[in-house]
Amino acid sequence: MQDDPGVTGPVWLPTAPASLETMLAPTLQPVPVLPVLAVVLLVLYLAGACRLWLRGRRWSIGATISFTVGCVVLALVTGAGIEGYGLRLFSAFMFQQLTLMMLVPPLLVLGRPGTLLLRATPHRGVGTVVLVTARRALRSRVSRVVLHPAVMVPLFLLAFYGLYLAELADPLLRTWTGHLALEVGFLVAGLLFTVPVLSTDPLPIRQTHHGRALDLLLEMPLHAFFGVIVMMATAPMVPLFAAPPAGWGIDPLRDQQLAGGLAWSYGEAPGLLMLLLIASRWQRNDTERSTARDRQIDRDGGADAELEEYNAYLARLNGSGPSGAPPAQL
Repeated sequence: MQDDPGVTGPVWLPTAPASLETMLAPTLQPVPVLPVLAVVLLVLYLAGACRLWLRGRRWSIGATISFTVGCVVLALVTGAGIEGYGLRLFSAFMFQQLTLMMLVPPLLVLGRPGTLLLRATPHRGVGTVVLVTARRALRSRVSRVVLHPAVMVPLFLLAFYGLYLAELADPLLRTWTGHLALEVGFLVAGLLFTVPVLSTDPLPIRQTHHGRALDLLLEMPLHAFFGVIVMMATAPMVPLFAAPPAGWGIDPLRDQQLAGGLAWSYGEAPGLLMLLLIASRWQRNDTERSTARDRQIDRDGGADAELEEYNAYLARLNGSGPSGAPPAQL
């Protein structure tokens, strides 16, 4: 087994065997693009939240915590030691992929960054340009297409089945640019799936609760079945991961089975939590509408005006005129 996997570009590759300590060690890559992006996003978000709080306007602490945790996880999974191990072990790379697609996007989306942008951006000077650009981008045809639920299934099929079964992962992972492109692609794919399903920000297309639940139920089996395929494979699916350093004592097939197990288990957990959140929102929405309806009935003197009007309409259809003759047919 070779110690040099043949990855080109400004990358740091670990020499010590993988452990929880080495995986979480703050070992930045020479060009830490995504960790820097995570820090920039967090600074901008907190600046917007603090602007609202200082002006005496409300902003959710829960949303702030969610976005902060999402940025921290993004920085860790691409800026700690696991980034280097993701170029040596299939299990480490699969953990990164699942985190970028299934964990980071929901945390960021629940932070409601779009709403914060609209509320905290000044309505003058550069702020006006930012707001106008954001609104135009949101209402554009491109946004309607990429946020459409029909885009979700092809994206996940490409990110899992297309990437590995079509043998695209190996040549991409052997270059720094290819590896970075994959990580960015995973994050973008996760966001494009999560935003229509989970976001409460202004959107060009807003789905019903049952539509969002259906999208999740369609997506969840995709990586579960993919995980089974990986676990059952009898040969390395990615040649880059077929030769870990000899001193690590790692069987590449067992590591590949671990990667498949992660896709089957870890990939399902965030989807299940999102489904529970959608069900909770659905129930709360129905309760609020029922309460509003009851208040309207009380306000109208104890009668359901809509129901009485509908019953009167049915009576007119089924009733007869003064002479007993049936009503005229339309």
